[in-house]
Amino acid sequence: MEVKGETYRITYESASATINCEGSLRLCGTSGYNEIVELLNKVSELKPKTITLKLDELKFLNSSGINALSKFVIRVRNQKASELIVRGTKLFPWQGKSLKNLQRLMPDMKLEIS
Repeated sequence: MEVKGETYRITYESASATINCEGSLRLCGTSGYNEIVELLNKVSELKPKTITLKLDELKFLNSSGINALSKFVIRVRNQKASELIVRGTKLFPWQGKSLKNLQRLMPDMKLEIS
């Protein structure tokens, strides 16, 4: 599965149950994220044992994108079927605070920031 735009690329690798996010996501409002939300929902419906969300190559994410990720985290938490690992980086300042907020939504989520 893949969603691509001019400034971003989101892919899902089924063998490792990894969602890779690259580039900059500055889409307009929640409707701008519909395709990405569909991909995230399809992944959560597969209910793999572990889902890895790799954000270490995502340079920018606006508030609508953070909202979409938050809903995904809540969905995975409520399904109680998959462990969630979120990988980020200290290179992009937005990740420190925003990713810790995701962990508040799902306290047993593993957050790895390098």
